[in-house]
This record gives sequence, structure tokens and C-alpha cells, in this order.
Amino acid sequence: MTNISITAPKGFLAAGVHCGIKQSGKPDLAIVYCPTGAAAAAMFTTNAIQAASVAVCRQHIASKKIYAAVINSGNANACTGTKGLAAAEAICRKTASQLQIAPQQVLIASTGIIGHQLPLSKITSGIASAASQLRADSAGGLAFAKAIMTTDTRCKQAMRTVKIGGKTIAIAGTAKGAGMIGPNMATTISVITTDAAITKILLDKALRNAVGLSLNRLTVDGHQSTNDTAMILASGLAENKTIKKQDIGYRRFSAALADLCSDLAKQMALDAEGATRMFKVEIKEAATKEDAFKAARAVADYDLVKCAIHGGDPNWGRIICAVGSCGVKLNPNRLSCKIGDIYVFRNGKPTNFDSKKVSKIISRKEHTITVYLGSGRHNDFCYGCDLSRDYVTINADYHT
Repeated sequence: MTNISITAPKGFLAAGVHCGIKQSGKPDLAIVYCPTGAAAAAMFTTNAIQAASVAVCRQHIASKKIYAAVINSGNANACTGTKGLAAAEAICRKTASQLQIAPQQVLIASTGIIGHQLPLSKITSGIASAASQLRADSAGGLAFAKAIMTTDTRCKQAMRTVKIGGKTIAIAGTAKGAGMIGPNMATTISVITTDAAITKILLDKALRNAVGLSLNRLTVDGHQSTNDTAMILASGLAENKTIKKQDIGYRRFSAALADLCSDLAKQMALDAEGATRMFKVEIKEAATKEDAFKAARAVADYDLVKCAIHGGDPNWGRIICAVGSCGVKLNPNRLSCKIGDIYVFRNGKPTNFDSKKVSKIISRKEHTITVYLGSGRHNDFCYGCDLSRDYVTINADYHT
């Protein structure tokens, strides 16, 4: 069986254990380890309220080499003051001591309930347990993926390979995210590994490009977390000539990374809280790039559109209402909308479409809504998912 986990690229070991944060007994602590050290880059939430793990990880990502990342689920360690910050630092120290590296060479992320102090003694014991179970096979990678989940119903994993300079490079990633997802940073906790040899500067550039085209284009409920973190570690063990400039090797790597992140984003959309299907909103003929994204986000976030999609209802009026109310420039006489490949509204007027055919399109696992604003040449897109009764149930019952 092909390994598609974060241990697929050369040079990585991973583990996931239950340490006692989650009362359910499910895995809640994960470690990924690169014994040779890795170039690393990361992106973080732009929410003004940021978790202790984000504050510590922002500092550590500046290190020339990163050897490990430790992630806990079930507790966000956000809004926990100086005690929470001290706990995040203690977790990095304990991980470092287990792996015989420096604390600043450890990245950290947390996800879960806001406002609770971490059970530090349980976590430090869990770190020792996870460190003893580190392995380089798919089982280790899968254990890691399961341990970072919160309200996710299944783990998200993806892997890509790309040829650069005669060498085969692997890129693999896992992500958690089902709710509190809005496109303004990474929208998730995501961990990516690669065996590419690439400079830290270009790794950072490639990550930002990939997140911009994928994770930052996904909205579940329009809400940005306090803990969003996306990180990538590059071991360099593929032995390709180090990517030092934006040449064809960089472009191939960047494209493969963006494709992998798009895969993870779609997996998250299809496992969003209560979701039964996802959709892509493509905006065309916008006056500016900013208008194109703003309109796409408006449609993907619009609760009435999301409810109609859940019901398989071809209610194009809600789509037109969404773009008309979001403040973008549009030409009412050229405004058009397609659901799948069928025009439901064209040049400012409804069309005589077959509602049953359009309903079937909407009821698919995935479909595309295309809106033409008729005011320019700029395009953009956003991913969304339907809004079901289960979304309310899940979030009403989520313990605080």
C-alpha cells in the first residue's frame, strides 16, 4: 500500500498517542521528527487573538534548522495568559530533551477548546510516549494525522511526487479542520513534509503561494480560528540540486505543493461540520482581483446559498443577491450565472433552464457555480460547503 502520509518523503518519522487531554480517549498528541534537520516555513492566523502555540511557533520558525513539530488537539491553549505561554514553551523543551535538540528547533501547534489551561503533566508524559513510538512508515504518519483531529470525522492526507533535475521529490501533508474555517491565512492546522532540497526563503514563498490558492480559498463558516497554523519541513534528502532561484525546478515544486494543498482543502470542505457536499465559486469578468475574490467569498459564505445547496435547490436568486450586496462593481445588464455548465441567469435575465437537471448538478458531491460580473477581466475563486442541520447540532453540543 502506497504511503501518502507525512512520513512518505525521506527523512521523517511520526507518531500519535492519547495523553489524556481528550476525555474520549482518542489520540490527542502528535510528533513529527526529522533527525537530519529541515529547512522550514510557516504561516499563522491573522486573528488579533492568537494562541500561545502561535506566539512560540512564530519565534521558533526563524531557526535555521527545525528538527521536530509537536501538536496537541482537544485544547487550543488560547486566551490562557502567561501560564499558557509558559506551557507552550515547556512542551517544546520536553520535546527537545527527548530528541536531544534545542527547544527553538521545535515547532508547536494546538487546537481545541479556547480558554482552558493545558494539562501539562499529561502532555509531558505523552511526549515521552510519542517519542518512543516514532516510526518512518505509513502507520506512524496515520497515527500523527489522527492525533491532530478535533471535530473531524476522518483524517486528511495527501501526497505528490515531482521530478526536478532527474530526482524524484515527494511532498506529503495532513490537515485538520472542520469548523471555524474562513479564508484568511491557513484556516487550519496543517503539516507538510518534503524531501526537496530548497532554501528557506523559497520554501516560504512556495508555501504562501500554495496556501493562497487552496487553504485560503476555503470557507466553512467564515470564522477564523485563534490557532491557524500551516507549516512545511524540507529534509533535502531527495538530493536534488538545491532550489535557490525561481527557475523551472522551483516552479514545478511550487505547482506540486499548491496541488497538494488544494487536495487537502477539498478534503476539509467535504468533512466540514455537517457538510454533505462542497462547491466552487468562480467569479469572472470582475473589475479588480480584489472584487473577484470578494464576490466569490460572498457567495461561498452566504447562508441562504449554502442552505439551498444542501437542499439541492437551484435558487439562483440567492447567488445574485450575494454578489449584489457585497460592494463589488458589476454591470447589471451583463451579470450572468451558471450552475455547472447550465446558465440559470444571463445578461441580467433569468433563463428557461431545466430545474431538475440543475438540481441534479447541485446534489453532486462537488459542483461549480460561475458568476460573470461583466465589469472587467479579473477572475478568482473560493471553495464552500453546504449548511445542514448537523452543523447547528455539532456546535450546540461542543463542550466549553
